[in-house]
Amino acid sequence: MNRSEVLLSIINNLTLNSFIMKKTFLFAFAAMLISSAAFATDTTTSIDNQSYEVTTVKTSPFCMAIVKGDVDTVKKMIELGSDVNQKSLGMTPLMYAARYNRVEIMKLLIDEGANVKTRDKKGYTAMKFAELSNAQEAVALLKEVS
Repeated sequence: MNRSEVLLSIINNLTLNSFIMKKTFLFAFAAMLISSAAFATDTTTSIDNQSYEVTTVKTSPFCMAIVKGDVDTVKKMIELGSDVNQKSLGMTPLMYAARYNRVEIMKLLIDEGANVKTRDKKGYTAMKFAELSNAQEAVALLKEVS
């Protein structure tokens, strides 16, 4: 094989690889769009001639950061204007922090003005969520600030 044939072979391989990578990317992107659309909608499923409606519900990103215990993200979101008393799925950020025993985040939320006495629609406060979850450190902190 002479030099020009080798170069032509390399270019052909690069073009083919580029095409395959683009096609793979587009397929993955399309699959992601389809799956995210499926998660964002209500669906009806039939099992044994019974019809069930399934609704996907999502927690706010702010509350998800609290649940995960991501203190840096919580701080940044507060700096960017997240409301420390805004409910997500009926619970305040402090309720999520208490439920998952995220004491450092609870202190941050309280310092930023989180209302300790807020109740959900069942009448539960952050203290009740902490007690139900056996989150002893969260219970101690809430007793201290109440």
